[in-house]
Amino acid sequence: MGIWNKFVTFLIGEPNGERARDNKGRYVADDKSTPDVNEAYTDGKTPTKKATKTKTTTTKKRGRGRPKGSKNKSKK
Repeated sequence: MGIWNKFVTFLIGEPNGERARDNKGRYVADDKSTPDVNEAYTDGKTPTKKATKTKTTTTKKRGRGRPKGSKNKSKK
């Protein structure tokens, strides 16, 4: 771990949301029979989820290809 990470860990504590692992290194699942403790995370608390961005509606896209009227006109 770098010196900066050690400094930040010292100031704010351990990061929230670190997943728990078993002795083989695989993730541990949450036990549903204990609703107040989440065994899937090392601190026993589920991290808060970040807010997602909402999509804004855009104008109608034009089709691909040559625009109408440019070189498609017939020669007389």
